[in-house]
Amino acid sequence: MAQNWTIGRAVSELTAAFDALGLDTPRLDARILVGHAVKLEPSLLFARADRILTEEESILIRDYAARREKHEPVARIIGHRGFWDLDFLVTPDTLDPRADTETLVAAVLKCRAQYPASRILDLGTGTGCILLSILKDWPEASGVGVDLNPGAVAVATENSNRLGFNARAFFRQGNWCDGLDENFDVIVSNPPYIAEAELPGLALDVTHFDPHLALSGGDDGLVAYRALLPEAREHLLPDGRLFLEIGSTQAPAVSALLPVHNFRLEAEHRDLGGFVRCLEAVTV
Repeated sequence: MAQNWTIGRAVSELTAAFDALGLDTPRLDARILVGHAVKLEPSLLFARADRILTEEESILIRDYAARREKHEPVARIIGHRGFWDLDFLVTPDTLDPRADTETLVAAVLKCRAQYPASRILDLGTGTGCILLSILKDWPEASGVGVDLNPGAVAVATENSNRLGFNARAFFRQGNWCDGLDENFDVIVSNPPYIAEAELPGLALDVTHFDPHLALSGGDDGLVAYRALLPEAREHLLPDGRLFLEIGSTQAPAVSALLPVHNFRLEAEHRDLGGFVRCLEAVTV
């Protein structure tokens, strides 16, 4: 990486380096990282391609490139991730929000008309991206997000404050529904659902940087569902709805757990790849 770098040359060199490593989106990653370093939106870099980088900017870009070359996700390098047209802070205490999870948000929003002033519970809230994204498009609703990790609760609370939802969203530390004394119209969860034996085979972006607590679903990937389903049943109003994110092959296994805990499968919701990514259930 040469001195007297320009913005355009930095983008080109980072793109080539990332491409050589087989990263999925080398040019996009390069544009985001360079843009973050020079405090410009990626879409504006082309117009400023000939601008010489300052020494501080060059140092930052080198640091970002070295981190990305070790497979650290771009969102973790710059500290935030876009999700459902909102921008969420991301830290080592939280999962990096995935686009697949927008399937869960979209599924919940389809039932808005049935619950005009809904109370929503988000179990395993992480960054708060699910609850806050739902509240963005459901202005009459309010909700509670729960996470076992107090660091994640702090991040979710900060995201809520930054995005202007602090009057409608409250976050607390807890183990699923422990300590909750109210019932809800809608309960949502994206719990840890990766079988322990499958974790080593995941991408380095995931295994080295996402918190193990938010990934591991135990030996069969279903431990969290077995734990949260009976508690969700106790805290869901009689005409309420439960929405669960699941792994791409888990629909049969998780669906089989629902009647055990007095739920009935109401609908399956597929992601853009055609996989069932969200189960919608009602009480029986």
